[in-house]
Amino acid sequence: MLPLAHAPAWLVASLVLVAGVVIGSLALIGPDLPLPTHFDKLEHLVVYAALALWFTGLVQRRHYWAVVLGLAVLGLTLEYLQFEMRRGRMGDPWDMAANLLGIAAGVTLAVTRTGGWAPKVEAWLSRN
Repeated sequence: MLPLAHAPAWLVASLVLVAGVVIGSLALIGPDLPLPTHFDKLEHLVVYAALALWFTGLVQRRHYWAVVLGLAVLGLTLEYLQFEMRRGRMGDPWDMAANLLGIAAGVTLAVTRTGGWAPKVEAWLSRN
C-alpha cells in the first residue's frame, strides 16, 4: 500500500467495496428487473473497472499485477459460487470475461491517467 496518512480508513473502505460486490453477487434478492439483454455484462465490466481503479489508487504501480490477480480471483470465485448455488444465480463464463475486460480497462486507465490517486486525494483534503 502507498504511504497514506489515513491508511486504516482506506482499508476499511476497500473492505466495504469488496463486501458489497460479494453480497451483490451472491444475494438472492427478489425477481430480476427487466433490463436489456446482456446488460449484466456491462454491469460486470463497470464494477470490476471501478474496483481496479480503486485499488490501483492505493498501491504502487509495481504492484498492479497483484490488483489484477486479486480481482480476477475474486471474479472467478464469485462466478463459481453462483454456479454452485443453483438458486437464483448462475455462473456465466461471459460474466467472467466481462470482469476481466473491466479489470483490464481499469488498470489501463490507471497506468495512463489515474494511478496512485489516493495520496493526491489526501493532499487535497489536508489543504481544505
